[in-house]
Amino acid sequence: MRVSAAHPPSAASEQRAPAEPHPLDLVSLGKIVQIREQLLAAAAQGKKVYRLESGDPSFAVAPHVLDAIDAAARAGKTHYVPNDGIPQLREALAAKVRRQNGLQGVTASDIYVTNGAMHALYTVFGALLEPGDEVIIPDPMWTEVAENIRLAGGVPVGVTLSAADDFAYSPELVAAAITARTRAIFVNTPHNPTGAILPRETLAAIATLARDRGLWIVSDEAYEDLLFGDAAHVSIGSLPEADAEHVVSIYSFSKSHAMSGLRVGYIVTRAALLHDRIPKLLRCTINGVNSLAQWGALAAVTGSREPLAAMRAEYAKRRDLLLGALGGIDGVRPFAPRGAFYLWVELDQSLYARLGVEDADDLSRALAEQGIGSAPGDAFGRSCNDAIRFAFSCDTEMVREGSAALRRVLTGETPLAPRAA
Repeated sequence: MRVSAAHPPSAASEQRAPAEPHPLDLVSLGKIVQIREQLLAAAAQGKKVYRLESGDPSFAVAPHVLDAIDAAARAGKTHYVPNDGIPQLREALAAKVRRQNGLQGVTASDIYVTNGAMHALYTVFGALLEPGDEVIIPDPMWTEVAENIRLAGGVPVGVTLSAADDFAYSPELVAAAITARTRAIFVNTPHNPTGAILPRETLAAIATLARDRGLWIVSDEAYEDLLFGDAAHVSIGSLPEADAEHVVSIYSFSKSHAMSGLRVGYIVTRAALLHDRIPKLLRCTINGVNSLAQWGALAAVTGSREPLAAMRAEYAKRRDLLLGALGGIDGVRPFAPRGAFYLWVELDQSLYARLGVEDADDLSRALAEQGIGSAPGDAFGRSCNDAIRFAFSCDTEMVREGSAALRRVLTGETPLAPRAA
């Protein structure tokens, strides 16, 4: 590299001071991804694997959605689209959240279509946070929530959830976690990883707390339609206690419509600040979600909900298979989920001793070597080292066989493979 004589290297450039860590250096690829890659490699070699680690719905996309994608492609709708989403989809989503979620007064201008709910989180935190701002989150919590807060320069502050409280946020503990740097409270219901659902009274208490303290609420409702029994989902932005201008709601087509690979999510916000900032981040990150996926999403949100009802019934079967397999095992305490498609299991030290593993992380590793997917509790927060998550989003026969194989391991009927040297 040639250096101009007019601009010789400065002393500062030759002896650069140590820099702050790059935000990406604070983010890992995650244990779930590592386990997934291990199982995919084993499957590619012809080995039997049970994909209980991954939250990817096994169901095919509904025929009317595929028809809409095909029609859009044949009509040549494959060019650039509006940055915030195609108008027809934004109008339909505004009508959906008014009707289904009770977000009164929402219009198409309050809707921003994103490349899945993950991108929605990235966009919201990037638009909302200043360096050092704190966001209160549940602990345990889906890993990528904290990671996206860090990427935006923020600081995730975990509030421990407890099985004794059905893994619901404690408004008192949330209040105790608030500091002068707190910017937002993050809410996720139905909850990943536990499948818990926050009751209306808890949501109302959090909404009141946020309103009184001048805080934002970011509400991730990706699993809003995956409910069991008499469980009901309440959108916090619909409550009279909430300051609607400071509630940001995030939704996804990945779970409700099994469109995970098509990558369509959306943000709902009525805040002028975010109306200004979000379009800038959308333009600089994706410049519009895939056009054909958006026409498919339009068909999904305006079409029949029968495919959703069928999925929900099948998920209930899978949940019961996994719950039944893990019942009555010493040292294993599964929490019956009321939503989503995960089974959260707390583990006792006695189980580790009996199976010859060090902890839940070691157990997860050993299960993966047996072809059984899982996600160790410490992937979801600091308070859950003695827990493990299993997903029942893979097909029913895999859940059936995987549950039986898992039970044989946890009861000691099938010995774990010895640790590699």
